[in-house]
Amino acid sequence: MTSSTAAPRQRMSREDRKVVAGTMVGTTIEWYDFFIFAQAAGLVFAQLYFAPLNEDSPGLAQLVSWATIGISFFFRPLGAVVAGHLGDRIGRKAMLVFTLVMMGSATALIGLLPTYAQIGVAAPILLMLLRILQGFSAGGEWGGAALMAVEHAPVHKRGFWGAYPQIGVPVGMIIATLVLFLLRSSMSQEDFLAWGWRVPFLLSVVLIVVGYFIRKAVAESPVFKEMTERKQESSVPLKELFRHNTKQVVLTAAIFIANNAAGYLLIAFFSAYAQRTLGMPGGPVLFATLLASFGWLIFTMYGGILSDRIGRVRTFQIGYGLVFVWMIPLFLMIDTRNILAYGVALFVLTIGLGLSYGPMSAMYAEMFPANVRYSGIGIGYALGAILGGAFAPLIAEALLRGTGSSISIGVYIMVLCAISFAAVTMVKETRGVPLHVGSGHTQAK
Repeated sequence: MTSSTAAPRQRMSREDRKVVAGTMVGTTIEWYDFFIFAQAAGLVFAQLYFAPLNEDSPGLAQLVSWATIGISFFFRPLGAVVAGHLGDRIGRKAMLVFTLVMMGSATALIGLLPTYAQIGVAAPILLMLLRILQGFSAGGEWGGAALMAVEHAPVHKRGFWGAYPQIGVPVGMIIATLVLFLLRSSMSQEDFLAWGWRVPFLLSVVLIVVGYFIRKAVAESPVFKEMTERKQESSVPLKELFRHNTKQVVLTAAIFIANNAAGYLLIAFFSAYAQRTLGMPGGPVLFATLLASFGWLIFTMYGGILSDRIGRVRTFQIGYGLVFVWMIPLFLMIDTRNILAYGVALFVLTIGLGLSYGPMSAMYAEMFPANVRYSGIGIGYALGAILGGAFAPLIAEALLRGTGSSISIGVYIMVLCAISFAAVTMVKETRGVPLHVGSGHTQAK
């Protein structure tokens, strides 16, 4: 009996808890890794790896440092293609373990990487290569985690279960922010720049070990088992995907861009902007970011639950509407240089971010047939990340320098919100559609 036809379960069993823990742990590690990289890109990498660029063009080093965040996103679709192809053939579990180890290993190696002063131009080249490896592994990570959760879930709780891999983002951000906060509070700026920034990267090894054993204990997805038993694997799932589901891939990408762009401003840009441009102290800024991370966690989980009640599409629409109307007030509050206003501005933003992120796993899984589901949601998610968050901090920095006003950044995110709102409105409500093999559903209007 598949997850789609199983009788409603009121409580999670022990095996159920293993599944949701296994899906959450990978996205937690992924976003821990991405968050510490983003923070380092804003505060450290420009000085340690790209400083010579400032000799002829002041400020260029920081722009290039922000660009290193975006480079990895171009390799996410490749990771999604490879992991999706193999995940649709050999199983979700195997690819989840593989991508977990790859992501963590790349992060730990960044913590050991020599600087430009030590090995010259090889340092930034190696940094970008490791960042590319992060992007490749991240491209295959999310799709598998989302499907493991949603395909195991009772039909009436897919949004709730699917929110677990989603809350890996704020959980990873909480862990990373807490580590950075403790480091910044316990050492001088000089020590942090000299060696302290490496500690969070090296600590990812601990998370990899924990995550590996949690994921090894998780059973394979019941839908994949059914697909294998019925011998209905597609001989060329990627070809099948674009033959029949191109529209769904485009819509999943467009739906994600605004959430990913606004989320990356929270993850990377706001903290660096507050410290470097506005001159606000690092400790309180990181603490405010920590509190905002808890808000993101709460509202992401609530977004999944709400989507089980009122539908995925409506929940997304509410979330994007809230982000849209909050953008201008957010920057006006941040620019006061008041830490309380800064914290409130970020926390309120997480309401809309959570509601437009929590339902994503369930809705995306419900938009594709089983034989191309891993590939479809992975590629759509990766393309949305390229168009949304890949260069959001870089674009924000360029807009700030070009216009001299942070309001221009708010307008940029509002335009993306309008695009994502329109895209999700084009999707026929997916809540409750069958996920089992042979359903052959399509959910674009």
